Amino acid sequence: MVLGARSRGAIPALPAALAIGATGLALSGCGGGARADAGEPSRTFNLAIVRQRFPAKQTIARPTELELQVRNDGSGTVPDVAVSVDSLNYASSHPGLADRSRPVWAIEQGPGPIAKPPVETQEVSVPGGAQTAYVNTWALGPLPAGQTRTFTWKLVPIKPGVHVVHFSFAAGLAGKARAALAGGGGAVQGAFTVDIAGKPPRSVVDPQTGRVQTGSAPAAP
Repeated sequence: MVLGARSRGAIPALPAALAIGATGLALSGCGGGARADAGEPSRTFNLAIVRQRFPAKQTIARPTELELQVRNDGSGTVPDVAVSVDSLNYASSHPGLADRSRPVWAIEQGPGPIAKPPVETQEVSVPGGAQTAYVNTWALGPLPAGQTRTFTWKLVPIKPGVHVVHFSFAAGLAGKARAALAGGGGAVQGAFTVDIAGKPPRSVVDPQTGRVQTGSAPAAP
């Protein structure tokens, strides 16, 4: 289990020219080498969110799923469809912490295929081939016109309370390929409001069927 979203190294502030709309993508610290935007077209791609699913009522320690599906509504291939999710963590005010970032959800598995056999190191990353070097950002590669991509996270809630989770899609990771809704509708983004209960509901075994069910024990026959 990995707590919260992944982060690699120091995260410098991005200049405005590298911001990808409202996606909030932040570059991790890195050395020299080829330009990150090499080969990425400088244009806008039309995307549409066709499915967004995250239960509004959740319970601490009970696994859940976050699912986002996006479609390419334009005529060209999106270079690298990506999504940023900014609220899987929160900033703790507890004194003396070396890292104030604390998880609201533990990420059991991120989007993308899992290597067979798995090769991830659990202390560093979670299963799922869509991880990127960008904080809280996952990418699923090129997206041809008319096709869809589905991003799915398997999560475990660990912090009770009401939380707002924002997400935003991008057409590339370098900032030149931009994502927008068709017809000038603005950024391809959305949000969920989730209420995480602090106590798991009572589970009992039905003596007649042997099945585990949530709620009070069934009445005696």
